[in-house]
Amino acid sequence: MLSLVVTDLRKDYPRKPRALDGLSITLGPGVLGLLGPNGAGKSTLMRILATVAKPTSGGATWNGVDIVSHPNAIREVLGYLPQDFGIYPNLNAEEFLSYLAAVRGLTAAVARKRIDELLVLVNLVEARKRPLGGFSGGMRQRLGIAQALLNDPRLLIVDEPTVGLDPEERVRFRQLLEELSGERIVILSTHIVPDVEAIASDIAIVAAGRLLARGTPAELMRASGAASVEAAYLHFVKSAREAVA
Repeated sequence: MLSLVVTDLRKDYPRKPRALDGLSITLGPGVLGLLGPNGAGKSTLMRILATVAKPTSGGATWNGVDIVSHPNAIREVLGYLPQDFGIYPNLNAEEFLSYLAAVRGLTAAVARKRIDELLVLVNLVEARKRPLGGFSGGMRQRLGIAQALLNDPRLLIVDEPTVGLDPEERVRFRQLLEELSGERIVILSTHIVPDVEAIASDIAIVAAGRLLARGTPAELMRASGAASVEAAYLHFVKSAREAVA
């Protein structure tokens, strides 16, 4: 049974408000939708879980192993799509994915098969030989999704993955995440409430680095007295701001 446990996580940056302020959450297999306004701490949390950044205090464990002191425990099973996903503009899609597959230790034969599957999955087969510098924003985002899935990860972290996708591509991606969720932990961070509502049965609302509420869509609506998930989200964020004021 997969388990990701975050305990009293704090992150401070010089001359900035605290990014994470004692956030704790426990995750098992399935999709967690992480909702919050800009500056809520979502990306900071994901960077720490992806071992790109370290917390100021607190910690996180993957199947009981501390990922701060033993980051390889999670890196080996991680797929990560950051919000600021970068590319090599002179490489084509196939070359780019082959390079990343080699970095992650996939053999050439396994990498070729996996890349072929993923290019079909993200609808980039016909663009596989095109230099990435000529890709649209949506195409780059789909390539980012493909690279996050190269190693068939047990933990998949995606930060604002549907930005730049057209409506048809967004639906396709949501269906993909639903298919992937059964055997792994998926964390989806976004400010687009319908994307979370369509995919995640478990939603966490954060603001100012704190966990405000967590539950199924029905539980969040019931707790807030709202008639929709979006209204429930706005209720919890507004209440948190009023408490600070």
